[in-house]
Amino acid sequence: MRLLTLENDRHRVRIAPDIGGAIADHHALTRIGPVALLRPWNDGDADPFALGQNVLAPFSNRISSGGFRFGRRLHRVEPNLEGERFPIHGDAFQKSWSIAEAGPQSVRLSLETGSIGPYAYRADLCYDLNAAGLATRLLLTNIGIELPFGGGFHPWFPRDLETCVEFTAAGVWMEDERHLPTRWRGLGDAPEWSFGSRRSLPRDLINNAFTGWTGEARILQPARNMAVIVKAAYPLTTLIIYSPDDAADFFCLEPVSHAVDAHNRSGQPGLIALKIGDSVRFEMTVDWHPIG
Repeated sequence: MRLLTLENDRHRVRIAPDIGGAIADHHALTRIGPVALLRPWNDGDADPFALGQNVLAPFSNRISSGGFRFGRRLHRVEPNLEGERFPIHGDAFQKSWSIAEAGPQSVRLSLETGSIGPYAYRADLCYDLNAAGLATRLLLTNIGIELPFGGGFHPWFPRDLETCVEFTAAGVWMEDERHLPTRWRGLGDAPEWSFGSRRSLPRDLINNAFTGWTGEARILQPARNMAVIVKAAYPLTTLIIYSPDDAADFFCLEPVSHAVDAHNRSGQPGLIALKIGDSVRFEMTVDWHPIG
C-alpha cells in the first residue's frame, strides 16, 4: 500500500492513494508531541471507512428509489456497499488514485475512471499544507451525459465526553429508519437542534443534514487542549453530522454540496447539472489551535 506524507511545523498528514485517495491520518504537531486531529488509523487496514477522511464523488450520501430522474430519463444506480440498501457516497472513495505530483507539503492525485450508475467523470484531488492549515481541493469533470453532480468530504474526528461542536446553519433534515430525509425544520423553530453556540453531541444517534451552513465549524476537544476549525467554500453549504452514540470514539462532520437523497427531491437542491466537459470544484481547509 502506497502512503504519502505531508509535513510542516504544525501538521503531519499521511495520504493513501490506493484507498480512495483518502487521508489515512492527520496529526497536529504540538509542543507535547503529535496529537490526532482525525480519528487514528490502524496501519494496513484497507477499509476506506477506517481511515481519517474520505472523498465523496460524484454524489454524497444515499440515493433512494433505485436511481433518479433527470432529463426525462430514469437513471439507475445500484448499491455499491455490502449491507447498504442504497448506493452511498459515489465511487471515488472505492477507487485507486494515481499520483500526478508529490512534494513534502503538497500532493495531487488523479482519477480517470470514475464511474457509478450513469456517471462517468475525471477527478483531480489536491492536498496542500499552507499557512491556513490543510487544504483539500477536489475538481470533478463530467466526461459522460449531462447529469446532476455533487460531493464533498467525509472527515472522521475523535470523540470523547468533552467534545463540543459549534456552527451556524438554517435548518436540519429529520430522517427515518432508512436514513432518508423526512421533514426539514428551521433551526429558529427547533433550538434543540441548533449548534449556534458550542454544545456536546447528542447521547444517542445523530445522522442529520444541516442546510444553509455558513461554511465554518469549530470542534472543541478540551481533553486534547485543542480547537479544530473546519472551513469550506461554496457550494459546500450542507453539513452532515454522524455518530452512533456517546460510546463511540468518533464522529463525522461532512461538508457536502447537497442533502441526503437530493436526487429524488423536488428541484434536486444542491446538485449541479454538468454537461460533458463541465467541472465543479469543492474546497475545504482544516486547521487547529490550542484552547485558551
